[in-house]
Amino acid sequence: MSYQTLLFELADGVATVTLDRPDAANAINLDMGRDLMHVAIRCDEDPAVRAVILRASGKMFCAGGDVKSFAAAEQGLAVVLKELTVYLHAAVSRFARMRAPLIAAVHATAAGAGFSLAMAADFVLAARAAKFTMAYTGIGLAPDGGSTWVLPRLLGARRTAELMMTNRVLGAEEALTWNLVNRVVDDARLQEEAHSLARTLAEGPTEAYGAVKRLLLESGQNGIETQMEREAQEIAAAARTEDARGAIRAFVEKRKPRFSGR
Repeated sequence: MSYQTLLFELADGVATVTLDRPDAANAINLDMGRDLMHVAIRCDEDPAVRAVILRASGKMFCAGGDVKSFAAAEQGLAVVLKELTVYLHAAVSRFARMRAPLIAAVHATAAGAGFSLAMAADFVLAARAAKFTMAYTGIGLAPDGGSTWVLPRLLGARRTAELMMTNRVLGAEEALTWNLVNRVVDDARLQEEAHSLARTLAEGPTEAYGAVKRLLLESGQNGIETQMEREAQEIAAAARTEDARGAIRAFVEKRKPRFSGR
């Protein structure tokens, strides 16, 4: 499968998805939204994918929505945005629910939907040059990309409202303090660090990682008894996998487990 706006590579269980509209600041137009949806489905469906890196080419990670295409739409903008969010939200949903962990490697500014897309990842690594801003209300629009679900859970309502209404720009270190990123690394080491983490995850118990993702997604809406029942279901399901059976044997025999992702 080929993409107009993305690059895709799969090696040793690690899929690398690169936003590749550098001349347009990797802004998300309909083509990129559609490509993101298709690549997310691909990562979700391919059993060879055991970790995913989301990165970008050029000087920006992602400027958000393609404002030039918004301006060209004129009175038809609402229709364009409804189509675009169909694609973008499908991509975010598939990334969130796929078994493979998703790592966002943010090397520069992530604005608007680019910020939302980065926050959809399970791990966020930020270069020291990275910056984060919501930006939506700066052009009179409301947030999308799942940010109104994710950010309150990371930041609380007050800080989320501050970011979304004032378009405050957070540098990498401040984003770390605010709990938006897992780690800040030197610019030159970002891709190396992302691939190192991805390789470690790709060698792990992929089905168990998928269970962790599902449980965390559900935890905010379930009462404790419902959540514990879901935990019971997921740990029992994990116990049926080859990885769990092999790892338990390895523990008893005092040797390092080897995970196949099955």
